[in-house]
Amino acid sequence: MNRDEALTLMHEYTESDPLRKHMYAVEAAMRAYAKKFGEDEEEWGLVGLLHDFDYEKYPNDAHSPTEEHPSFGVGLLRERGFPEHMCEAILGHATYCGVPRTSQLAKTLFGVDELCGFLVACVLVRPSRSFSDLKVKSVKKKLKDKAFARGVNRDEVIQGAQEMGIPLDEHIQFLIGALAPQEESLGLGAG
Repeated sequence: MNRDEALTLMHEYTESDPLRKHMYAVEAAMRAYAKKFGEDEEEWGLVGLLHDFDYEKYPNDAHSPTEEHPSFGVGLLRERGFPEHMCEAILGHATYCGVPRTSQLAKTLFGVDELCGFLVACVLVRPSRSFSDLKVKSVKKKLKDKAFARGVNRDEVIQGAQEMGIPLDEHIQFLIGALAPQEESLGLGAG
């Protein structure tokens, strides 16, 4: 599957603009980490782009490990010949699936997913609506504010950095740098 095919599939299953933008953000983060780690940027980008494509139609409020998100989507990806290690990474980003995150790909997807959403939320409340003036200190302060971006699981943000073996401050700074060039596609910035 190439990016155009993945994008078509994602758009077929996801109408929500914010959810689409979340997947673009995770794709950008995954590509940046793939480059840093010397991994396949296309492969890692596809995992980021497709990790939540089934979420809107199959949200899985019951946290079933075998039904709805992400199991439904992974089943569809398997039918289309998506490589198993990429499917396992997508399953692993949902802790309730019980799929161990043993690969760097799986650990990175888990590590960037919640934090990407949180960083975008941080930018949305800034007057600049830009990553250009977002500082790690400000992000960490907002992480402590449980009323801010309530849907973000803070424990998973911290656990994700730990599983990747990267200090949280460094991880936050890296993702700010990875997402900054994507502001336009994320609907952020002065534009």
